[in-house]
Amino acid sequence: MPIAKSAAVLLAVFACSAWNLASARNPTVQISTDVGDIQVMVDTTHAPRTAANFLRYVAHRAYDNGVFHRTVRLDNQPNNRVKIEVIQGGLNPTHTGSDYPPIALERTNLTGIRHTAGTISMARDGPDTATSDFFICVADAPSLDFGGARNPDRQGFGAFGHVISGMDVVRRIQGSSADGQTLTPPIRIISIRLLAPTRPK
Repeated sequence: MPIAKSAAVLLAVFACSAWNLASARNPTVQISTDVGDIQVMVDTTHAPRTAANFLRYVAHRAYDNGVFHRTVRLDNQPNNRVKIEVIQGGLNPTHTGSDYPPIALERTNLTGIRHTAGTISMARDGPDTATSDFFICVADAPSLDFGGARNPDRQGFGAFGHVISGMDVVRRIQGSSADGQTLTPPIRIISIRLLAPTRPK
């Protein structure tokens, strides 16, 4: 087979495999950081729009050299009556490309995915403004669900999966040095990658 044709076939096979992996139901991603790895099950079944948005950034490797930049602990939110415990991450701070358009908020009363310890969710300002920043709950946070009082609009946040391993890394990041809620220095996200599904034995 000519080299050019062989390369084209390999590229087609690779693209097909990547598509099948990305479109698999409830895939697992690995968030590799400078302080350890976190594996997250992305719930494409119950939060399809939010999961697809996150996986699109993952597929384009937009989180490579990103950062966990924020830690919220019980001792660093003095102005909040309703307290939470989360870490927040996002794209490389020097990223020059544009985010994808904001997505519509998938409310927890419709998805059924609650903000319990280990839940991954999209950061936002107003409803329907989430783009690329995400957070992971370190402890149960019902105030982040629909109707919860953390945000005055009480619409909650778009949860879309759950940590399946690496909560020790999540807690390590939360406890890292910070100036207020800003991690100093931020914790580098080396990459976020889809993991191949485990085949039955």
